[in-house]
Amino acid sequence: MALPDMVGMVVADMAAALRFYRLIGLDIPAGAEAESHVEVITPNGYRLAWDSEALVRSFNPDWQVPTGSRVGLAFKCASPAEVDALYAAAIAAGYPGVKAPWDAFWGQRYAIVDDPDGNHVDVFAAL
Repeated sequence: MALPDMVGMVVADMAAALRFYRLIGLDIPAGAEAESHVEVITPNGYRLAWDSEALVRSFNPDWQVPTGSRVGLAFKCASPAEVDALYAAAIAAGYPGVKAPWDAFWGQRYAIVDDPDGNHVDVFAAL
């Protein structure tokens, strides 16, 4: 049986992508922007990785930039106030807001922002 091991993203601009995910709170090593493959292990054990479009095309020359957002990443915050602050920081940094913070019917403070490649990134906390 195969087990999930990593979430990988293909990015158009590594520096822009890593800048966004640092803003979200990931500890990404300085200088990683110069790499074509970057990965980190989050404090809760998830492995996230970013590959440049050039790297992906090096082993899959037929790869095409996808359209639309089909995969969403969700980041758990410590409090509803942190959701609001993180969303405000992302918007102030120029990232597109998809949905401003709201109190969701399922009992969480929730917000959605786009990363530089148009991936929806959710931030949430229990109410």
